[in-house]
Amino acid sequence: MGTVGAYEAKTHLPKLLERVRKGEKITITKHGVPIAVLQPPESVMKEDPQKVISELRAFRRGHRLNGLSLKDMIREGRR
Repeated sequence: MGTVGAYEAKTHLPKLLERVRKGEKITITKHGVPIAVLQPPESVMKEDPQKVISELRAFRRGHRLNGLSLKDMIREGRR
């Protein structure tokens, strides 16, 4: 985790955001006192692909179209 002063954070915000996008946490201080933390949102954290695939397969097992055509359902939704 990096630490930067408030003035530096204001001046170099695009660079700091790029570091955060890569997963880094950055503490912003004012006169040496931490006042904020820049970090990636929880929803952006990557899930294990195998876990996501298995969850999708489980969802598909429990939800059937019962003879309905996916194309017909899409067309109906566009009306």
